[in-house]
Amino acid sequence: MNFDFAAFLLLASVVTGIIWALDSMYWAKPRAAAATADAPAQEPVVVEYAKSFFPIILIVLLLRSFLVEPFRIPSGSMMPTLLVGDFILVNKFTYGIRLPVLNKKVVEMNNPERGDVAVFRYPKDPSADYIKRIVGLPGDTIGYFNKVVFVNGEPAVQVALGRYHGENSSAVMNGASHRRENLLGVQHSILVQERRPTIEGEFQVPHGQYFVMGDNRDNSNDSRYWGFVPEQNLVGKAFFVWMSWDSGIAFDRLGQSIK
Repeated sequence: MNFDFAAFLLLASVVTGIIWALDSMYWAKPRAAAATADAPAQEPVVVEYAKSFFPIILIVLLLRSFLVEPFRIPSGSMMPTLLVGDFILVNKFTYGIRLPVLNKKVVEMNNPERGDVAVFRYPKDPSADYIKRIVGLPGDTIGYFNKVVFVNGEPAVQVALGRYHGENSSAVMNGASHRRENLLGVQHSILVQERRPTIEGEFQVPHGQYFVMGDNRDNSNDSRYWGFVPEQNLVGKAFFVWMSWDSGIAFDRLGQSIK
């Protein structure tokens, strides 16, 4: 079971805020009135901690809920775009502003676009966050045959870049075919293992849902296997690598934008 950090922040802000409010309304004045020069008024420890932590917790909650949220990449399903150990920032308001915990959209913003690298709540287990690339929009027909994506019958052209060579955890994909894919105007890198079997077929994307795939095409648990991502499951768009740690800091990845 995954720890619900958003619910924890919300609960902590409510509890510390209530303690601070109760102290201001009911406890502070009697405490001050009973104080003397020899025995000055002292706040209870719980009140002192509540006043100290409430602003910090509230700011973190607001930033994380409405602006940006950090994530760590735990697997290689988005290689070579994202590597194991990358720490990324996700724009939370790109796809609309949602209430924390309830995940109810209250302000409409932009619609997801084909090629976006998106974080979403896994439909089979909403407590788990996944990250994939949006390949199919509502109403699209997505095909996947012979390692090539087809969008409404049009192939996403691939250009061979040679054999992939990575270090540390990324070395597991050494020798894979490194390609540049043009996803109807959105260019990005993918990895393909020519001899590895994979699911092929055609998929009709329902209204209000999205078809997602990992850039590491033969090592990704994505829409080919479990279906579509409902719009309400979208968390935000990944846009920045702020840290990368895999047997040490990968300085060449710091500050990279995610495309």
